[in-house]
Amino acid sequence: MTGIIKKLAGQTALYGLSSILPRFLNYGLVPLHTKMFIPYQYGIITEMYAYVAFLVVLLTYGMETAYFRFTNKEGNEELVVFGTILRSITTTSFIFIASAIFFQQGIAEWLRYPNHSEYVAWFAVIIGFDAISAIPLARLRHQNKPLKFATINISSVFVNVGLNFFFLGYCMANYKAGNTNILIDTLYNPEIGVGYVFISNLAASIFRILMSIPTFYGVKLTFNLSLLKKLLIYGSPLLIAGLAGIANETLDRILLKRILYDSIGELQAMSQLGIYGACYKLSIIITLFIQAFRYAAEPFFFAQAKNKNAPEVYANVMNYFVAVCGLIFLGVTLYLDIIKYFIPNTDYWEGLKVVPILLLANICLGIYFNQSIWYKMTDKTKYGAYIAIGGAVITIGLNLLLIPTMGYMGSAWTTLVVYALMVISSYFLGQKHFPVPYNLTKIGSYLGTALILFFGGTWLQNEYGFEYLIATVAILLFVGMVYWSEVKMTKTTITNES
Repeated sequence: MTGIIKKLAGQTALYGLSSILPRFLNYGLVPLHTKMFIPYQYGIITEMYAYVAFLVVLLTYGMETAYFRFTNKEGNEELVVFGTILRSITTTSFIFIASAIFFQQGIAEWLRYPNHSEYVAWFAVIIGFDAISAIPLARLRHQNKPLKFATINISSVFVNVGLNFFFLGYCMANYKAGNTNILIDTLYNPEIGVGYVFISNLAASIFRILMSIPTFYGVKLTFNLSLLKKLLIYGSPLLIAGLAGIANETLDRILLKRILYDSIGELQAMSQLGIYGACYKLSIIITLFIQAFRYAAEPFFFAQAKNKNAPEVYANVMNYFVAVCGLIFLGVTLYLDIIKYFIPNTDYWEGLKVVPILLLANICLGIYFNQSIWYKMTDKTKYGAYIAIGGAVITIGLNLLLIPTMGYMGSAWTTLVVYALMVISSYFLGQKHFPVPYNLTKIGSYLGTALILFFGGTWLQNEYGFEYLIATVAILLFVGMVYWSEVKMTKTTITNES
């Protein structure tokens, strides 16, 4: 059992390099963006990427998970599954790109950016190419080739980050300071503004898909229509669940603008959106850990399917996962006075109060992801759709109720409530259809201890100062408690049983 957990930890570390580092580099753009743009302008970036999240899920329509599931089924050839999925997604992605470009002005007017229809065209290509490249990258994960996976991801991110720093950190900064030269005069147009963020992403998406081509170049890609039908049947509930899940994750940023636009005006609405979007980024470490874990855990969980002790493995994985999340939660919240400088513009700091709430929400999301193995392993993906749809309905309802009076705080509380309810509903359904012996006492003790140390540590910091000493002591206490529970108690139990 311990060896299996160590294997997952090793894979998480490898995929962590290939998924955390790119996302960390991308999140590293937040200081640059919040320094160069006022909250109103950053609100534009926040909103546009909220739509991207929806559309990437739509254009991959559950095929990543379907690829893992069907390549591990007896009687299926991996190349046939891969070729069928890749051809299908390539076709639908190019149809999407062509349609979006054709209707770009109408879409821009609906988004309330009538003078920037180019945003629509740029993002259509970004989304379409990202959907296509997701499949060869999934194949690299299946083949346990994290180095190639990392090379493609990290290289494309370097393109994005490099262009951002060139256009914004160099060209825009020097232009504002009155220091121009032939390079800036030739390549920089101040009227584009936040558009340079999108242009940089566009270049990175094109670069990534070009880097992905060698992963299947020269391979005969067979298309099987009957297999595609099975893949779509399996993936359709995942698509619905994915869209509903993204609604839970990003719909608040879309609704903030839509709800507040008419009541407090465009400037204030977009400023609130920008502040919320920037402070949301401070839950980065939890998000990055979950992302790395997801890349490693999904193929790992499916590979364990034939192991008779699989439920016990899943339960043990959950214990370690929650422990790490609790540690990250304490590290971010108790050192927030340092971490807040990640956002150098103090205009954004009024939103820091959402950070602990969103961290807890993301912990719940990570727990839910762990639990979701039960409906994927039993091919009952419709239950994932039901849970996510229920969450999306509550997300919409609570945001409509709370945003008019609480602004972005209403969105933060909604996110936490929805993810907590999804965890609870998934747990009870999972125990009925695919029982996993989760140690609720241990999980609860980890979360409870983290919350007690957070509230106690925050009170002591506010009352007596010594912020960093108190934060460090609280974290050491949590680590000691987890070590005692996972190592000392386990050794004691084994000794007593023997």
